[in-house]
Amino acid sequence: LGGKEPTKEFVVDYVERTMKAGKVVPGFGHAVLRQPDPRYMLEREFALKHTKDDPLFKLVDCCYQAIPPTLEKTGKVKNPFPNVDAHSGQLMHFYNLKEQNYYTVVFAVSRALGVMAQYVWSRALGLPIERPKSVPLDVLKAALKK
Repeated sequence: LGGKEPTKEFVVDYVERTMKAGKVVPGFGHAVLRQPDPRYMLEREFALKHTKDDPLFKLVDCCYQAIPPTLEKTGKVKNPFPNVDAHSGQLMHFYNLKEQNYYTVVFAVSRALGVMAQYVWSRALGLPIERPKSVPLDVLKAALKK
């Protein structure tokens, strides 16, 4: 942007040109979710508290405000909301993880931690390893009582 503050008009123009060229807008939409990605919303909340003056955050924020309505008005996009990838790069960059090779590692480590948590639960409940849907804590408590 050449040092200029991002504007909604600039972002809308960019998105419209991108879509007219037959391309997708990276970081927006999700294969499963049809509402804002909760991981994105957590990152946004954190960034608003800790990085709101960061120039890259200002761009991410502008995209958050401009892109969903632009995608929605086409009537072709089932989920116009940003996914976690639309924000994670800004936070990594802010905290000096600027080498793109780290991004895949951070992603893999977070997945590994999730698998390990699942493994602990499967061992505690005597279940095989699987990828279950999220369940409320009371369902887990009831399963433990059995």
